[in-house]
Amino acid sequence: MTQMARWSFHGILAFVSLLAFVTHDVYASVGDADPIYKACVEQCEKTGCVGETCFQHCKFSSDGKPVGGPWYLQEPLYLRWKQWDCHSDCRYHCMLVREEEREKHGGKPVKYHGKWPFHRAYGFQEPVSVALSALNLAIQFHGWVSFFILIYYKLPLTPSKKTYYEYTGLWHIYGILSMNLWFWSAVFHSRDVELTEKLDCSSAVALLGFSLILAVLRAFNMRDEAARVMVSAPIIAFVTTHILYLNFFNLDYGLNMKVCVAMGVAQLLIWAVWASATRHPSRFKLWVAVIGGGLAMLLEIYDFPPYQGYVDAHALWHATTIPLTYLWWSFAKDDAEFRTSSLHKKAK
Repeated sequence: MTQMARWSFHGILAFVSLLAFVTHDVYASVGDADPIYKACVEQCEKTGCVGETCFQHCKFSSDGKPVGGPWYLQEPLYLRWKQWDCHSDCRYHCMLVREEEREKHGGKPVKYHGKWPFHRAYGFQEPVSVALSALNLAIQFHGWVSFFILIYYKLPLTPSKKTYYEYTGLWHIYGILSMNLWFWSAVFHSRDVELTEKLDCSSAVALLGFSLILAVLRAFNMRDEAARVMVSAPIIAFVTTHILYLNFFNLDYGLNMKVCVAMGVAQLLIWAVWASATRHPSRFKLWVAVIGGGLAMLLEIYDFPPYQGYVDAHALWHATTIPLTYLWWSFAKDDAEFRTSSLHKKAK
């Protein structure tokens, strides 16, 4: 192992230790334990008002049915999709009132139910994260399509019209899982409910698990189908079990964060060591992606309140993944050209 590889190995191991130390369950928050906030929510659900702000869907008749019909039919059509109910609206507006009081007394923002106090915009719960998730989706789509065009229309194919590049199918699956993740990320940040959170978490775990498989297969140049199955099967089994656990037993955010961090850092370590040992012409792109990915993960640790109620550390993480995604697909295309050129020469 080269000196750089040893440095990357020990450096990323230290990074893993730091992540394991700081990762913890965030659902128990200071804000929702505040007696003033809890009293506000309880009062709102009885009266349908927070201060001078009142909600039609908090008003019920004597038989328990909402006055004026179902709450989601009492709003403009363009806002009905968000499905805010009496309970969520009371929480949101009580949170805003309580945060205004904290600010007046020189206090700092606190989390409510595991979330920082974000300001809604046009029905979106976290508008900046939604926009950046959508942009990540677009960049992933662009990268995948450009990879597809390069492989099938610009590079030579075998006599049987198959690609020379041995990892074509893996990159296609990676692209589809990535686009799926960013789609559900945008949905989740639009409206945080149990279903959208499960879909977002499950998509992230699925992508990270498959990315780990891709890292192992490419770094160790595994082309034999039996070897690929031996590597992939236990990872797929673990990822599937974890997703089932999150969806049907316990949506444990702390555990899921640790699992995602472990898989993410494992693949960063594999790519870093391979980049140190290989003479690949695009190894410097790989180094930038690995180091950038590691630094970007720090934003998931260094959590801070949203600036002006809109931009927090997680939103900035979404922003950093945009150029890294473009660079990553650039490396994938370079790798396809490099391997295709080598194999095509051997086939002649």
